[in-house]
Amino acid sequence: MSVTTVPLRPVSKGGLWLLWIGILALLGTAAAFAYQVTPRIGFEVVKEGSGPSPTVADVVLVKYEGRLDDGTVFDANEQAPMPVAGVVPGFSEALTRMQKGGKYKISIPPQLGYGNQATGPIPANSTLHFDVELLDFRSEAEVRAMQQMMQQQQMMQQGGAPSGEGAPQP
Repeated sequence: MSVTTVPLRPVSKGGLWLLWIGILALLGTAAAFAYQVTPRIGFEVVKEGSGPSPTVADVVLVKYEGRLDDGTVFDANEQAPMPVAGVVPGFSEALTRMQKGGKYKISIPPQLGYGNQATGPIPANSTLHFDVELLDFRSEAEVRAMQQMMQQQQMMQQGGAPSGEGAPQP
């Protein structure tokens, strides 16, 4: 058996550009398909905030009201502290896009909420709608330090010394 080689002509510069354009078009089509398949949250800025946005390592203080598609309120709070990483993925994503003092309307599809599991008053496969105001946020380390200071103050007010410090000797 013999192999015949065929010499290939070099690709012209114009042909090379067409090849690259074709590859980019193919990649763009794949990216557009992925964008359509991936569920997205609805995010509307009602009132602009200012400053930086929280990260997944922060704890936020928010005022919010959560509703179902039919308008039923399933939860509301005037000042709720919550770790950004400790909420459903869609809410976490929305929090990282907010700024202090801002007000937002967000819609979370079931895939980024509670999915096909019912949770409390929230039926399975529910789209969640929230009105949220970002009041403040701090890093988890700052929140832990504040909690320790408060515990030490409570211990002092109750007449006990914090552990590790000079406790009264009998």
